[in-house]
Amino acid sequence: MSTTTPSPRVALVTGGSGGIGQAVVERLVTDGYAVAVHYAGNQAKADALVKKVEASGHSALAVGGDVADEEAMRAAFDRTEAAFGGIDVVVNTAGVMLLSPVADLDLDDLDRMHRTNIRGTFVVSQQAARRLRPGGALINFSTSVTRAKFPSYAGYAASKAAVEAMSLILARELRGRDITVNAVAPGPTATPLFLNGKDEQTVDNLAKAVPLERLGTPEDIAETVAFLAGPARWVNGQVIFTNGGLA
Repeated sequence: MSTTTPSPRVALVTGGSGGIGQAVVERLVTDGYAVAVHYAGNQAKADALVKKVEASGHSALAVGGDVADEEAMRAAFDRTEAAFGGIDVVVNTAGVMLLSPVADLDLDDLDRMHRTNIRGTFVVSQQAARRLRPGGALINFSTSVTRAKFPSYAGYAASKAAVEAMSLILARELRGRDITVNAVAPGPTATPLFLNGKDEQTVDNLAKAVPLERLGTPEDIAETVAFLAGPARWVNGQVIFTNGGLA
């Protein structure tokens, strides 16, 4: 009697060369996934992560493109399917955060956030809805600021509130497909995106605002993603606030 080794589950991680994205890639690889590491501008960083994954004996692929460009994302999904045979999990960590009070926000910055965070999430979610295999999961990214309501975050939080809305509706649109759709809403997390432009006092104050009295780590967020990607088949159409109790 012959036996065959089951193929690994396959994940595509947008923003996979970034802080949280890289932690997600590394965690999913540890769980046995083959992973497509998406990058927007830093191919060298994505390639280095792919080499690291391959050196550990696992499979990975770098795919590039603007998440808001439907042709680029169609090509990224095509390359992932061609390399690994299909896609089971899509994790959409790609995002832009530009902070300013409402009265002072440059509307070009607002448009940039909306293009990446709203349109980009929609484009990737659309491809995921068309392509994920049964038993699959789409995990989008929101922010705990939709609850915490920090001043200067209005434009960013507004874009992420839209992500929550589309994710929860898509979960219901995929009825009968055995595909879950959830959003992760991190609290203050020590990534370059979060720390950029903040002085030490601001960072300390944000850490102390959390009952656990520390910033989150990318690995903290990746833990939630791994749960939603695999074992959490009864968690669907939810926003998971991974924030140490901030709000």
